[in-house]
Amino acid sequence: MSGGVDSSLTAALLIQKGFEVCGVTMWLETEEFGERSCCSSSEIRDAKIVAAQLGIKHYIADFRNFFRAEIEDYFVAEYLKGRTPNPCVQCNKKIKFGKLLDFANEIGADFLATGHYARIIFEDDRYKLKKALDIHKDQSYVLYNLTPEKLSRILLPLGEFSKTETRALAEKLKLISAHKKDSQEICFIPNDDYKAFILNRAEDADALQAGEIVDTAGNILGRHCGVANYTIGQRKGLGIAAPNPLYVVKLDVANRRVIVGNAEEVFTDNLTAENVHWIYEPKFPARMQAKIRYGPRVADCTVEENLRVKFDTPQRAVTAGQSIVFYDGDEVLGGGIIR
Repeated sequence: MSGGVDSSLTAALLIQKGFEVCGVTMWLETEEFGERSCCSSSEIRDAKIVAAQLGIKHYIADFRNFFRAEIEDYFVAEYLKGRTPNPCVQCNKKIKFGKLLDFANEIGADFLATGHYARIIFEDDRYKLKKALDIHKDQSYVLYNLTPEKLSRILLPLGEFSKTETRALAEKLKLISAHKKDSQEICFIPNDDYKAFILNRAEDADALQAGEIVDTAGNILGRHCGVANYTIGQRKGLGIAAPNPLYVVKLDVANRRVIVGNAEEVFTDNLTAENVHWIYEPKFPARMQAKIRYGPRVADCTVEENLRVKFDTPQRAVTAGQSIVFYDGDEVLGGGIIR
């Protein structure tokens, strides 16, 4: 229970269905969080109030040290390699459906329920992870690291609802969180300033040192303030003048270079994935759809056994460090990290 409307309604719906429910709030807030985290002291307070309103027991699971090591340090390390990580994917893998599921086992719970917008369905003799019915709220992209065994122990009651329906139900049940704002951006970055966060953790790193901005032919166009401050596809904030718009197309940490190109050079029709996890592994080569970033858009592609992905149409800003997630219609097959 994060103290927000989604997890509050999840608890309420399970009580209505006859489950014996208790709430667990993860304490992840470190000294740099401020009060914007979904797992801060103020959110713990709100979750406690909701639990009391529902008449259920409430636990606090202190994962602060583990979160810093596995999520915050990972986030910084990836940027220092010139990659753009997705900490929500890592958090779901390591924290919510790792440490939190272990905690559920310790207190004797049969299931772990969350407020994620996705669906778990048992059909064809196996558990399947599927997109939420509300495609614009769907969070299946960040859940691809789940295993069939974990899917059998997880409940996602909100996968059938839209956010509007969720708030309406919460209001009908008079939950105090019914109109609480959704958490935005990265929970552990104060003021959404990831550059300042990285600088505070690793100010002497090569990726934070000044260097050259060059075009794809190697011509020097200007200077930058650190490769880690840029991401693939970026146009604004380059600080260089050119007759046509230029975009970041590659980050070269070793040579402290930000490489820019025209709009066409931001597109590619292939990539290689690493650290791939399959919920249901297909026979290769396999036709499927894929997402290369969070959002509703998918692209048709062919995946080879060596995890080379070839898209039917070129994709914009394929970014190392982000997740590529594979789908068969609305079913999540698995995913990995773009190399």
